[in-house]
Amino acid sequence: QRVNVTVRSGLPMVLSGSSEPCAQLIVSTIGVVGTAEQNQRHSARFFDVLTAQLGLGTERIVIRFYPLEPWQIGKNRTVMTFL
Repeated sequence: QRVNVTVRSGLPMVLSGSSEPCAQLIVSTIGVVGTAEQNQRHSARFFDVLTAQLGLGTERIVIRFYPLEPWQIGKNRTVMTFL
């Protein structure tokens, strides 16, 4: 309930000066990311899935982590703080 995923394929992207196929994963979550140690574990798992599913090398993938507070996400006519 605290992680959502959006996939947008076919976008023009340049990574490290190259337009070869690449991916950017943006992870916005409540209480799941936030420390370097947490994100290192998450990063390893995400890279395993992305390299296997997309056939990309790890150098062609970037992950950005955004920790959110419950009051920053609205749901069911309120914010997550109260759910």
